[in-house]
Amino acid sequence: YWLCPGIVVKVMSKSLAEKGYYKQKGLVKRVIDKYVGEIEMLESKHVLRVDQDELETVLPQIGGLVRIVNGAYRGSNARLLSVDTERFSAKLQVEKGLYDGKVLKAIEYEDICKVAQ
Repeated sequence: YWLCPGIVVKVMSKSLAEKGYYKQKGLVKRVIDKYVGEIEMLESKHVLRVDQDELETVLPQIGGLVRIVNGAYRGSNARLLSVDTERFSAKLQVEKGLYDGKVLKAIEYEDICKVAQ
């Protein structure tokens, strides 16, 4: 499980497509039973409950803040320094905490997610 409150995700659920939510972004307000997110859609402000399997992480622009949602640095916030589009990975610099300032060179896109500002 990777969902956590305060991140921006993209809804990839085909069943929500007819309601106009497919590929729309939303903010995770809270997580229910580890795997289900209560998502407030950015445009409509509607609140949906969506399983994490039907959600995708979102990357901010270079310089934006991300939360590491998987791996050894899970839970840390970091600054997005660059992306490697061929390897689907990103270079980050951890902000605050135990690893403050540490540069991580190849973190996969799916292991990081944009933090809501």
